[in-house]
Parts: sequence; structure tokens; C-alpha cells
Amino acid sequence: MANFQPYLQSPLVNFNLPAQTVPADASQKVRANELPLLGYIVLRGELADAAVAQAITKATGLAVPAASRFSSGEAGVLIWQSPDECLLVTARAAVPALLAACADAFAGLFAQAVDNSGGLTTVYLSGVEHVTLLRHLGVYDFESVEAGDAVSTVLGKAGALVCRVDGDGVFLVIRRSFADYLWLLITKAAIPYRFAVAKLPSAGKSPFLRLVDAGSPAKRPVAA
Repeated sequence: MANFQPYLQSPLVNFNLPAQTVPADASQKVRANELPLLGYIVLRGELADAAVAQAITKATGLAVPAASRFSSGEAGVLIWQSPDECLLVTARAAVPALLAACADAFAGLFAQAVDNSGGLTTVYLSGVEHVTLLRHLGVYDFESVEAGDAVSTVLGKAGALVCRVDGDGVFLVIRRSFADYLWLLITKAAIPYRFAVAKLPSAGKSPFLRLVDAGSPAKRPVAA
């Protein structure tokens, strides 16, 4: 036991997605892959309170988004979840510094920042039929989801945040405990659409893809 080294694993590690990943091409009407091991910080506080909103911006450099929207910047993506809660999606390595910045900025306020990096993951769903696939999975009007929107809905029997950056696809932020279930649901529903586990596109201007460390393994050692 003295030599045991704790490590991080993707919630989808059992599917061995890196081994299944292929280049994207036009024949794949639906594509998906995971953005593994990102950082997730829950920010709680009354967002309508100017002091809380200013503190969040001071700590993260990001504007507090409007309802069902997200904002983005160097720190990552800030997603509105409720009138008193936002979710910050960031690089895993940035979490400690951001938590410390939030603790300083929130001093004296009824607000807090909680690290939930172990409880969530993100899947990128794309392809010309990705909206059709979403219709199979949930009852939300997915055609109405525009760039900058972040909607909370149910896919199958599991909750998810559906975030759209552009017309190419959506980012699904899902709970770790439902990750296996949702991945199997997606892959089964996508069979008629020549589904593929496709290589993630280059980051470009996507605030989510910029957070991915392209060289990171699905299993990463951490300090004990």
C-alpha cells in the first residue's frame, strides 16, 4: 500500500474511447467524443446581487451570463444554471488557483465556490444529424438552441446541460454517475446515422475545446 499512487480516470474510461477514435469525415452523420478530465467549479450566490456578480467576474474574469446562456474567456466557460448558481468549466490544472481567487473575492459575501471536478464530464456531439439525434433522446425543442445558449434538460432519464457554441455541434455537460448510461444511449440511438467516435476538432474559437489538453491520457496520476 505504501507505493499506491492515486490517479484520475475519465468517467468513460471503460469504453476506451481513444482506441475507437477515428478522423471525422462527411459520411459520419453523428459524431461524439469526450473532453476528459476538465475542471468544474460550482459558484453559488444570488446572481442578481451586484456585489456577488462583481466578485465572480473579479475571480474568473468572466461576465455573469444571462439566464440559460454562457459566457467565456481565458478562464473557461461560465454557465448559468439557476438564479443563484453558475458552473465554471475550466482546465483541470486551473482549478486550485480559481478556487483561491473565488475565496478571496467572496470574502464577506453570502457566496461560495465548490470543486465538483470529480462529478462531471463533457461530451461533444456533432455531425449534420446531431439535432435529429437529440430529438431521439429528449423532448426539448433542440432546434431553438442558439449559439451562446446553455439549456438544462433531460436526455433519456438523465439530466444534462446542452451548450451550443456554433452550428457544428453541442457540448453536453453530464454527471459522472450517468456518463456510462448516456454514452450507451447516444451510441445506440446514433446507429442509423453512421455514428463514429471522431477525433475532436481543433480548438479554433471554441471555448470548450481550448480547455482540452490534447496530450492528456484518460488516466492521470495525482499527488497523494
